[in-house]
Amino acid sequence: MLLEDAFSTLLQLGFHEFEIFINTFSELKPDFVRDLRLKAADTGSRVKSLHPFTSGYESFLLFSDYERRFQDGLEFYKRYLEVCNLLGADFLVLHGKRNDKHSPVSEEQYFDRYGDLFQLGRKFGVTVAQENVNQFLSDDPAFLLKMKKYCGQDCAFVLDIKQAVRGGQDPFRLCAAMGDQIVHVHMNDNRPGFDCLLPGCGTMDYPALLRLLKSFHYSGDFIIEVYRHNFNRLEELLAAKRVVEELTGRIS
Repeated sequence: MLLEDAFSTLLQLGFHEFEIFINTFSELKPDFVRDLRLKAADTGSRVKSLHPFTSGYESFLLFSDYERRFQDGLEFYKRYLEVCNLLGADFLVLHGKRNDKHSPVSEEQYFDRYGDLFQLGRKFGVTVAQENVNQFLSDDPAFLLKMKKYCGQDCAFVLDIKQAVRGGQDPFRLCAAMGDQIVHVHMNDNRPGFDCLLPGCGTMDYPALLRLLKSFHYSGDFIIEVYRHNFNRLEELLAAKRVVEELTGRIS
């Protein structure tokens, strides 16, 4: 299903807060983005965050040892930030660099590059937020702690439960490492043998996670993020929506 059709379907179902995943270059065009914005406005909905389709290439575009490509990458990422502005989105989600042991780029260089992205986002009024991602540097709580120490308040995080589980990490440890600099949460569920399920279909200890987030004074959104193969009927999405709404009502 095309992005605009999926968006319309979810709006009709009564979803009102979104993270939009841009899938290709043409979906960055202003006219296309304005149509999405109008769809949201007509239903009193909002786009909270944007996910680049180039996330899988960020190691090459933004975190290699070729400085000119990084500078060109910054220029290209301005297009995402402009789309954020058109949609009213507060956050741009970053995957960052893959966990490549042979990379010549040090952790300090990574943090400096992220800092440049963070400052670029700030010029657009957008927070560039580091997501924990399986097989990426951000999958390690120790790395996130170093990032916080190095960058200070000039960094922000997106917590994704399924990415933690997929990488064999404890979501609670990742959440604790991010601490009060979590700005956005991807909600999904899991159980043994299944690392990504709709909320309410697994064994995730949501009350414990919400207590931990509350201890960090988290006041952001909870966005359901699963894959198309994780559901068969639209009614399943509505059931997950009710689960999340009931859960997150406890944190406010």
